[in-house]
Amino acid sequence: MVCWLNLGQILKVNAKKFPNTIAIKDRERSYTYPELNRRVNKLSHSLLSLGLKKGDKVAVLLENSIEIVEVYLATAKTGLVVVPINFRFANKDIEYITNNSDAQVFIVHDEFTPTVDSIKLNLKNIELDKYIVVGGEIERYKGYEEFIRGSPENEPEAIVEPKDTWILLYTSGTTGRPKGVVRSHESYISFYLINAVDFGFNEHDICLNVMPLCHVNSTFFTFTFTYIGGSVYIHPARHFRADEILEIIEKEKITFISLIPTHYNLILNVSEEAKKHDISSIRKLLCSSAPVRKSMKKAIMDFFPDVDLYEGYGSTEAGIVTVLKPEHQLSKLGSIGFESLGTDFVKVLDENGKEVCVGEIGELYSRGPMMFERYHKMPEKTASSFRGEWFSAGDMAKRDEDGFYYIVDRKDNMIITGGEHFYPSEGEEIIGSHPNVFDVAIIGLPDEKWGERVTAVVVPKGKIDEKTIKEYCKGKMARFKTPKQVIFIKDEEMPRTSTGKILHRILRERFTNAEV
Repeated sequence: MVCWLNLGQILKVNAKKFPNTIAIKDRERSYTYPELNRRVNKLSHSLLSLGLKKGDKVAVLLENSIEIVEVYLATAKTGLVVVPINFRFANKDIEYITNNSDAQVFIVHDEFTPTVDSIKLNLKNIELDKYIVVGGEIERYKGYEEFIRGSPENEPEAIVEPKDTWILLYTSGTTGRPKGVVRSHESYISFYLINAVDFGFNEHDICLNVMPLCHVNSTFFTFTFTYIGGSVYIHPARHFRADEILEIIEKEKITFISLIPTHYNLILNVSEEAKKHDISSIRKLLCSSAPVRKSMKKAIMDFFPDVDLYEGYGSTEAGIVTVLKPEHQLSKLGSIGFESLGTDFVKVLDENGKEVCVGEIGELYSRGPMMFERYHKMPEKTASSFRGEWFSAGDMAKRDEDGFYYIVDRKDNMIITGGEHFYPSEGEEIIGSHPNVFDVAIIGLPDEKWGERVTAVVVPKGKIDEKTIKEYCKGKMARFKTPKQVIFIKDEEMPRTSTGKILHRILRERFTNAEV
C-alpha cells in the first residue's frame, strides 16, 4: 500500500537526502536536517516518557522559535496531537483552549509563564510535573533542553496513519469564542504537495517565516519547505520591523515570504536608507490571511518589481481555496483568483443553497483534500458549516465571467442602513486609497433614524479630518454607503487577529454607546 509520509516521517528521509542543508535557522542557531532530526527524536522520546500515548494533546504557548518547530515535528513522529495557542489570546481564552482540548502537557516560553501560573489551578488535565519551559530557568517547570537531554536519538516506535489527527488548531475568534479545528496529517500532506506545485517551490528555496507559528498560515507555508528539503529562517512573530526584514532578506538570501497586508504596508513606508538593502534574492511573495487593497497591491509590485506576487484565499478549516497568480495580478485586481490545484470546486450559493449567477453575491463554499475533519466538541457547529461535503467559512463572494472569484466581505459584517444592505469592504477600499490613511474599518453602529449608522474607524498617517474623508468619498460610492461618522484611532488601537484581520466585532462593541 502506498502511503504519503507525514511531516515527522519525511524528516528522517530528508536527514539522509539533504545531509548538508540547513533545515532551520534563527539569529543565533542553525540545524542541518540530520541535526534537526536527532533533536526531534530526543523530544519525541522525552514526551513519550511522560506516559503520553497516541492521540494525547500537547498544549504549546510559544513565540516563533526553533523549539515550536521541533514540537510540531515530534508530535508528527509520535502520533501525539499538538495544540498551538495564540500568545496574543487573553488569559481566559488560553484557559478555555487548554481545558477544551484536554491537553495533558504544557510547553511554554519563559516570558509567558506568569500567564500560565495565573491559570494553573484551573487547568483540569495537566499534572504539575508536566509543565515544560523554553528559555530561562523557572521554578516548577522542566527546562526544555534538560527535558530532552539524555533521551535516545533513534526514531521513536510509533504507527501514525495519514488520517490520524495531528493538529488541533483554534481559530482567532473573529466572530466569538475560539473554535478547535481538527486537522489530520493527510490534510497537511495534501497542502505541502499542492503548494510546492502551485507556487513552484523546490529544495533550493529559503523561506523567511514571519507569521506566528500558532496560525494555519505558518503551519502550511513554513513546513512546505521542510517537507521538500528547503530551508526556513524563523523570525519572532511579535517583533516585526520592516527595515529588519529587508536586512534579513539581504543577509540570508531569502527567496520566499508570506506576509499580511499590515506587514506590506510597513515595508512600503520604510526609510530611504532601508530601501538600499539588496532584496534581489526574493523570487516569490504571498499576500494572504486578510484582504489586500488594489492600491497596496500595485505598490507592492512596484517595491518588488522582479518578483512573482501571489494572493491566496483560504481558512483554518478549508486550507488554501483559491490562488491569484502573478500573471493575473493586474488584469484581475481585487480578485482572489480561482481554485487552487487540488481543490475540487468552489461554489457561490444563495441562502437557499442555489448557485448564484455571474456577478451576483452569495456565500462561498468549497471542498478539497486540505479540508479539516470537524470542530472539536462542536457537532452542531460542524453540521451548520457544511452543505453536504461543501464548507463555508462565512465569506460572501462573487464570480466573474472568466471564473475568477472576489471576496465581498464577511457575512457577519454586513451593514443595514435605511433599509439598504451593503458590505464594508467597498468603502474600506476607497477610503484606504487616500494617501493620508494608513488603515480603515467600516462598521455599523446603532442609530435611531437609520437603523445602523455607517461609521469609518480610521488610522491616519498624515493630516486628515472627517470632512476631508467625506469629501473624498463623494462620487466614488453611493450616498448611503458614505460614512456619516468618522472616528480616528492609533494603529495599536485597531483590534486585529494574529494575522492582521481587523476585528469589526470588537470595534462595534467598543464604539456602541461610546462617546467619541
